[in-house]
Amino acid sequence: MILPDGLIAVVKRDCPTCVLVEPVLQAIENANHPLTVYAQDDANFPAVKQCIDDIDLEVSFHLKVETVPTLIRVAGGREQARVVGWERGEWRALTGIDDLGENLPAYRPGCGSRSVEPGIAEQLAIRYGDFHVASRRIDVPPLEDDIEYCFERGWSDGLPLVPPTEVRVYRMLQGTHRAPAEVLGEVPPNLVPLTIEKVAINAVMAGCKPEYLPVVIATVEAALEPAFCLHGLLATTWFCGPMVVVNGPVREAIGMNWQGNVLGQGNRANATIGRALQLIVRNVGGGRPQEADQSTFGSPGKLTFCFAEDEDTPWQTLGEDGGFDRDQSTVTLFTADGVQGVVDQKSREPGALIDSIAASLRTVDHINMANAADAVVVIGPEHGRVFDEALWSKAKTTAALHERLQIPGQDLAMGTDKSPAALPVAASGALVPKFRAGGLQLIRAGGKAGLFSAIIPGWLMKGPLGSDPVTKEIHA
Repeated sequence: MILPDGLIAVVKRDCPTCVLVEPVLQAIENANHPLTVYAQDDANFPAVKQCIDDIDLEVSFHLKVETVPTLIRVAGGREQARVVGWERGEWRALTGIDDLGENLPAYRPGCGSRSVEPGIAEQLAIRYGDFHVASRRIDVPPLEDDIEYCFERGWSDGLPLVPPTEVRVYRMLQGTHRAPAEVLGEVPPNLVPLTIEKVAINAVMAGCKPEYLPVVIATVEAALEPAFCLHGLLATTWFCGPMVVVNGPVREAIGMNWQGNVLGQGNRANATIGRALQLIVRNVGGGRPQEADQSTFGSPGKLTFCFAEDEDTPWQTLGEDGGFDRDQSTVTLFTADGVQGVVDQKSREPGALIDSIAASLRTVDHINMANAADAVVVIGPEHGRVFDEALWSKAKTTAALHERLQIPGQDLAMGTDKSPAALPVAASGALVPKFRAGGLQLIRAGGKAGLFSAIIPGWLMKGPLGSDPVTKEIHA
């Protein structure tokens, strides 16, 4: 905008400091200094000749006024200096009037500008700023319930959505420095280009806060990696969907849960980050149940499955497994079915506990199947203490589980109702690994009470269509 040369003041009547400096503004005017005053809430205040109504706050927005009163000196249409609030020495220096405000206190803080009030700031940015939503706008009829409107158009996962108004999308995009038009990739099954803006829209609908957005973006980037095979995961008749595990400082910064009820409800960040990914697959990629999503049963985790890892243990974290440092925030994406509990309240040494967990892992998919799926084992704190006190590392614990899960081939024969199965290895008595190399992942999390751990089976297809865990760094 073009600024008039001279002095510009921005004030509002509903500010004691602005009322205090009214005679000062009159004195500036009487000293023949060019003065333009913009009033945010009352066009008749203050009593000066050049008082302009700024109730729509356009001028305040373009001048980036955060506090009133603000006094600005302009020359050649450009701002040269500004003073915020009332500080007698600074006002005198800016105006060149040595006795300005002689009878006033030396200092008084100002008040918040109307242009930065919650709700108003976002509306001004949309109305007067550079923010423009590229996505199609949909006008909801005034008498229609906007939440029901979302249900009726098939945008929901079965739970109520937060309507993605322009203001809410703008707020969400403040959570990242990345451009709204940036394309992250193509979302299956329809291979639709996914922009940061589209991620933000679905994050709004999922109930995310803006500070969650970088985590959601990193989660989507991991899901779109070919190694994760999102299209195959979506189209399989298997039970599973994506599972997100978060590491690093961001866990605490956004209030994630890695303790009691870690795999359950009750934490906003855990619940909405995973839900945002699922909504993106549905609303951008077109992956809807009984259409492209061909899961025979599915699982409750297909609504959302996201949690943080407990990093207050001696074990290497998932982020470190992925090649990152502990002070870097990361997401790791797995394929995941429902949760299978491991209840062992008797084992007090690592070997016995390994036997116990391995016996439970034998039943993943089917006790007579091997190398059919991956699995994540979430080691609870009390089970973890057994390994820690014996100085067992994550690597040693994982290797011991793999060793206990070498199964004689004849024990894996799964026959039909007509004839017994005949595996090539059965006759030779060879051992078959229950899980492929790298197919077991150990994580630390859970509540402090209870000698429990949790097994989360995953999904694996042989050959180039298999799914591998993917770790991505979270960027602001």
